[in-house]
Amino acid sequence: MHKTPKSPRKPPLLTRAFAFNGGFFTQKITRRILTLAGYKIVIGWPKAREQVIVWGNSPTAHRGRTVAKKTGAQIVTVEDAFLRSLFPAKLNQEPPLGLLIDHKGIHFDPTTPCELEEILLYDPLDDGAILARARASMTRIVQNHLSKYAAIDLDIPCPQAGYVLVIDQALNDASVTASKGNAALFAEMLYYAQEEHPNARILIKSHPETNSGLRSGYYGPEHCQSDRITLMQDPISPFSLMEGAIAVYTVSSQVGFEAIMMGHKPRVFGQPFYAGWGLSDDQFPVQRRQRKLTRAQLFAAAMILYPKWYDPYRDRLCQLEEVLATLEAETRAWREDRQGWSADHIRLWKRKHFQDFFGRYQKMTFSSTPTPHKPHMIWAGKAGEYAGCVRVEDGFIRSKGLGAELVPPLSLVCDDMGIYYDPTRQSRLEHLLNTAADLRPDQRDRAAKLCERLIASHLSKYNLSGETYALAEGRKILVPGQVEDDASILKGTSSIRTNLALLQSVRESNPDAIIVYKPHPDVETGLRLGKLSPDDAKKYADIIANKGDAIALIDAVDEVHTMTSLMGFEALIRGKQVTTYGTPFYAGWGLTTDLGKRPSRRHNRIDLERLVHTALIDYPRYFDPLTKRACPIEVVLDRIEQSTIPKPRLSTRLLAKTQGIFASYAHLWR
Repeated sequence: MHKTPKSPRKPPLLTRAFAFNGGFFTQKITRRILTLAGYKIVIGWPKAREQVIVWGNSPTAHRGRTVAKKTGAQIVTVEDAFLRSLFPAKLNQEPPLGLLIDHKGIHFDPTTPCELEEILLYDPLDDGAILARARASMTRIVQNHLSKYAAIDLDIPCPQAGYVLVIDQALNDASVTASKGNAALFAEMLYYAQEEHPNARILIKSHPETNSGLRSGYYGPEHCQSDRITLMQDPISPFSLMEGAIAVYTVSSQVGFEAIMMGHKPRVFGQPFYAGWGLSDDQFPVQRRQRKLTRAQLFAAAMILYPKWYDPYRDRLCQLEEVLATLEAETRAWREDRQGWSADHIRLWKRKHFQDFFGRYQKMTFSSTPTPHKPHMIWAGKAGEYAGCVRVEDGFIRSKGLGAELVPPLSLVCDDMGIYYDPTRQSRLEHLLNTAADLRPDQRDRAAKLCERLIASHLSKYNLSGETYALAEGRKILVPGQVEDDASILKGTSSIRTNLALLQSVRESNPDAIIVYKPHPDVETGLRLGKLSPDDAKKYADIIANKGDAIALIDAVDEVHTMTSLMGFEALIRGKQVTTYGTPFYAGWGLTTDLGKRPSRRHNRIDLERLVHTALIDYPRYFDPLTKRACPIEVVLDRIEQSTIPKPRLSTRLLAKTQGIFASYAHLWR
């Protein structure tokens, strides 16, 4: 059961909508979306001009339609939006991410113009900003394989390209019967596919609900008597299939709309909403649809202007882009976690959190021996030269509190190649940066807004408060201390690998600068190695900022000099000059002054937005502790800013205090 955070806003003035279908009362998220859209679902008998709400052409819709006819009430039709969820509702009752609410008709019923059709007919659809959003969103949907039901296995191999793709649908589905579809029409479509492409293979793609055993389709093995025809029942991505198709045939499936997104002109034998606008080859045209539209215009109407999209993390209506971010996070989690994980070297106090993070679809097992048919993860610092494992480590926006104090992480990175702090071998992050293409405008805008938010809210990896310091005029350099036995030091440094050696080198190279030394918080609490005596630190530093606020210090200085500290990355985000003495993940790309070794592999030259997008959006995974589901980074920032992160359990807090008392015996639990 999903937990939905309560919205603090005042409720809107609601219009009563009389329902005669129990689902409007029992399906909480559906009812919540309708409430946010301005409807109060009630039981009773409507007056003339009041509203009766029905679910599409469902088996119970006739009840509401009968009442509306008797009373003169207006019909409001509701359907799932074109991006719904990971799975069909019948499979696991997963709530929708959006609804289509229509006062005039139903998008799949051509007998009466619906509100979507009126948008397509009469709206100018010439707003440059909306069309740019449409083009960017189409690209995101195609690249991330986000269909109506987005739990798509990308590991299933595609057939050899050059086939004709014929789309099956669920038997007697409302979208089929509304287009006067039946078994004869599907047989006719298959006939035309063969006749119009006599030398091509025919690939029939079955419906997801048919694959799940929920509903029958129109095609079966009996339609594959010819060697040319193959029935594809594997849950393969429709976008992967369309990439290899030379033609696409459908009656009224949403896959026809997705084919248009990919540049196909599908052959359509029904009368779905996307037919009739010059983007499809229609066997039975809808005569009133004479307007010619572009793909972006069709998409803008159907996906941006028409639906009511829902944000499950913040309990509010939202824009399409937020739904795409939600689905990107959730589909990534499903694709990586669906087989389950076995895991090694995950400390006892973290295991419940790891179950929440990675075990939603299959329970994790914790064992030093990999479990057959499951990927195996190991805490990166303990992985050594393990082959065939995925290394896991904290992400760069981790939590509000220290890992050494047993505060669970809100972000983790899973790296199947190496790990970001080890420059001796290529990591997945380094690979992404090396192969980075130019950002799309929407990606660049998201990365820029993320930087702006991090700066404005003073957010960092641990988000600890601290003291501020008044610094004298002059060139100011911040030197962050590090944990000296940390893996990033052991793997990412050579000649300079201690805090004292770093301070000495910075002072020798910058004799007239004001040097501020910020000890690492884990070291200051006595939990990790690397503490300097005040006398040693003061030989080289002008200010020892023991309790300093890390982000305030970055803001106050001109430069940051570091071995491998993440504070160098945080300084880049804030426009500071950064000098590295080791090889952190952000060094070697043309953004820093590098005094350490730069791997020759890092040949790409990138800008800050590319680095931020890759390191904070593409590479890590994020987890919302309130809804207990995968989420985009923006949700984690909300939780940190609003201090809505649940506190660790009492037993965990007591264990953290005990570790602090016995810090000198840390090897017993690390």
